[in-house]
Amino acid sequence: MTATPTVTPTVTPTATPINLPWYLPVGDEVALFEAAYAAQLPVLLKGPTGCGKTRFVEHMAARLAQGHTALRPDAEQPLITVACHEDLTANDLVGRHLLAHDRTVWADGPLTRAVRRGAICYLDEVVEARKDTTVVIHSLADHRRELPIEKTGELLRAHPGFALVISYNPGYQSVVKDLKPSTRQRFVSLAFDYPTVDVEAAIVAHEGGVPEAMAERLAVLGQRVRTLQAQGLADGVSTRLLVYAAQLVARGIAPRRACEVAVAQGIGDDADVQQAVRDIIDVLLP
Repeated sequence: MTATPTVTPTVTPTATPINLPWYLPVGDEVALFEAAYAAQLPVLLKGPTGCGKTRFVEHMAARLAQGHTALRPDAEQPLITVACHEDLTANDLVGRHLLAHDRTVWADGPLTRAVRRGAICYLDEVVEARKDTTVVIHSLADHRRELPIEKTGELLRAHPGFALVISYNPGYQSVVKDLKPSTRQRFVSLAFDYPTVDVEAAIVAHEGGVPEAMAERLAVLGQRVRTLQAQGLADGVSTRLLVYAAQLVARGIAPRRACEVAVAQGIGDDADVQQAVRDIIDVLLP
């Protein structure tokens, strides 16, 4: 999965180290992330759903953990991911006191564990969290790199290997669900988008296990479906859904049926949009 191209992409996959999640770079996003990590800068990933943001973070966490430098994420758990939602509280991130038998004990939350151990903490779809929750990351996302734990009175300084990464989908932004400038301007921003046809075909072939010719048809399908946004499609079909279709095809499902359930029905419930997608499927997969 991919980010917004900034240089001519190379679509031939390179050798992948053991346990390193596969990711096909299309620009300088790998070098930028490595530079930000080395400089201990927090990173913001923005882009549409299913374009590769989470896979990129997984790849980079494993890649950095395999490095041979002193500054690297905790090799035992290099990545701690939090799926943000409107009920997420600051206590969910930082931690809370729990009752254990006849006494109370402190239990670190995922953010605190990452800060303490030196892992990468990834807050996925951070705009879904309440603003009073995301405020707790401010002191970690600037030069202080500190996490105050009010309930224990501890001021926790971040481990050198700690990094903070957040993501969101700009297509779903609203006045209510948007990053405050005081939060956003603490981060280096990397913009992701759906890839070009040749890059997406390489991804679908690798991840979906289908021949290149079928992968190219699916990539063209994705490109054409994304042109339907003018007809009411809120977001383009994700690379993820194209991979799902390919995985069904690789397991014996007819291509048109696979695209029907993974793409036409996967993008929403609007009957007109679904029919428009079916028409494209009929042309590309007769």
